[in-house]
Amino acid sequence: MEAKEFQKWIAEYYKSRGWADLDIFVRIAFLLEETGEVARAIRALEIGRDRPDEDASSFNEGKKHLTEELGDVLGNVVIIANKYNIDLEEVFLEHKNKLSNRYR
Repeated sequence: MEAKEFQKWIAEYYKSRGWADLDIFVRIAFLLEETGEVARAIRALEIGRDRPDEDASSFNEGKKHLTEELGDVLGNVVIIANKYNIDLEEVFLEHKNKLSNRYR
């Protein structure tokens, strides 16, 4: 899926669920929550989980979970970009240019 297609799909899907019009500060809170879930998924992959209420999972299951959580982060980033009419491809290019210029 191309970035523009994904950005459009996220906009339509979140709108259909009533999620797109949430206050921007609520959206930021969701982004932070999902970022924490990414951290937890990475922790599970790297050092494991040691809780009696959690089942151990294989590396592939952990990687799938991390992929899902990264998608949740990306979805929130897209909604924020959409709120300010920022094209994801512009984000990609700006980030690439920033890094390329900073670390010549």
